[in-house]
Amino acid sequence: MTQSINRRAFIQSTIATTGAFAVAGSQTAQAFNPIQRPFGAKMKSSCAAYSYRKYLKDEMSMTPLQFLEECAKLGLDAAEPTSYYLPADAPLDYWTTFRHKAFMLGLDISGTAIGNTFTFPSGPDREKNLELTRTWIDNSVKMGAPVIRIFAGKILDGQSKEEAVKNTVETTQIALEYAAQKGVFLALENHGGIVAEPQEMLEIIEQIDSPWFGVNFDGGNFHGVDPYKELEQIAPYAINAQLKIHVRRKDGQNEPADFDRIIGTLAESDYRGYVALEYEGAEEPKEAIPRYIEKMLKALDRV
Repeated sequence: MTQSINRRAFIQSTIATTGAFAVAGSQTAQAFNPIQRPFGAKMKSSCAAYSYRKYLKDEMSMTPLQFLEECAKLGLDAAEPTSYYLPADAPLDYWTTFRHKAFMLGLDISGTAIGNTFTFPSGPDREKNLELTRTWIDNSVKMGAPVIRIFAGKILDGQSKEEAVKNTVETTQIALEYAAQKGVFLALENHGGIVAEPQEMLEIIEQIDSPWFGVNFDGGNFHGVDPYKELEQIAPYAINAQLKIHVRRKDGQNEPADFDRIIGTLAESDYRGYVALEYEGAEEPKEAIPRYIEKMLKALDRV
């Protein structure tokens, strides 16, 4: 109990500090506050199609519909059909078939993901990434995906970090205007570049103003001295979550991820939503994934 209280105090202290920083740095920004969930934690299981990329893309030996079957066989609540393996311009009957298959298998669609970069200034490159986002917002509606994992990006050549952050905030805000019209959430992932560290990510989060925005909490994407402590800082903003099988500390090697601790961090922030395994290990995916799904399900059951 003492450990839980200390963690909560740490999170609240971090939120207060970063919130003050954001207001000081941008007087006109409307801070995005931690998500209030009064009914306690509730988590459902999923798996990202990226876990099966060897078969979906490299070997072309698995179809998106067969991926859904794999998720059902594993006893999951949902599946994340990552956009990289789906036809962006598919006709409506493609998505109707997809939704029918998922429903008949007893699966939700937990979300999807796109390979965007939002650090571009106003111009053709920014518009290209916004068009990609709008396309998949529309496709998310068609397939029944409530949330899209989005990325910030890296500092571009000749660009300052401040410009990259400003551009990301602006572009995300523009994308959210369309997402809100369609009823689709956009979840910013802690995924390297200008969001490689929690303080950097919070600087962006605090400047976003939309009820359709939140964080994709990726359990393996912070690589500081203590990745678990870093994850605690973004957990209060999570609207989607992923588990990786490894964590890596600063200047260190991969080590097995503590699923119980990561899911516990989400529980302490009263997270309610999906937790998806995103497998990136070297072992044959079809042999390894069932084992890690079982581990994830046991950790979820302990919450």
